[in-house]
Amino acid sequence: MNVNDIADADRARFNMVEQQIRPWNVQDERVLQAVFDIPRERFVPPQVRALAFADTELPLVIDGVDTRETMLSPKVEAKLAEELLLQPTDCVLEIGTGSGYQAALLSRLCQQVTSIELESRLSAFAQANLARNQIANVTLETGDAHAGWGTAEFDAILITGSVPSVPDALKYQLAVGGRLVAIVGHSPIMTVCRITRTSAANFDTAYLFDTYVKPLRGTARSRFKF
Repeated sequence: MNVNDIADADRARFNMVEQQIRPWNVQDERVLQAVFDIPRERFVPPQVRALAFADTELPLVIDGVDTRETMLSPKVEAKLAEELLLQPTDCVLEIGTGSGYQAALLSRLCQQVTSIELESRLSAFAQANLARNQIANVTLETGDAHAGWGTAEFDAILITGSVPSVPDALKYQLAVGGRLVAIVGHSPIMTVCRITRTSAANFDTAYLFDTYVKPLRGTARSRFKF
């Protein structure tokens, strides 16, 4: 398949939605439409573009340099977006921008995305991808946000790499009613959790499904607990 051919790419994207993502219990039609509308192949490094729609993680090798980071599989990206329960007026904090594709998905489901990437090479790659695809409601910043970012509150927070536990500082960046989705635990089994801030000092945690993704960079020494 030549993913540079529009008809082939649209067909492959449709198959990805119908054969990988929808069967993985992604039911939100807004999420499914966003996955179909956003050209994932334009966020993938050129050397793996033929695998843009495959059910696998893809290495983020930028200009010949292995960043040691990956794009998550399409079904995991879609499921994480769905589990945030986003509303069109929401403001979202994403920790771990990667290629920018997850931020692009979120941008179709909410009002504004602030995405933080620790690796400057990836940050530049993601910024170029978002600009090329004319995605204007994502603000990308470079830095370490694994234990919080600034003082603003957000309606939703997504951590795109796994963490041993979720820092209190991040939970308190949720507005009341806000949701934080994170992959929590250690290899080989990790659990995707949704933490909802129910009041100024109270949080509810829902355990959603098990998966495995690489740790978020900067979390190896984290001592925070639920």
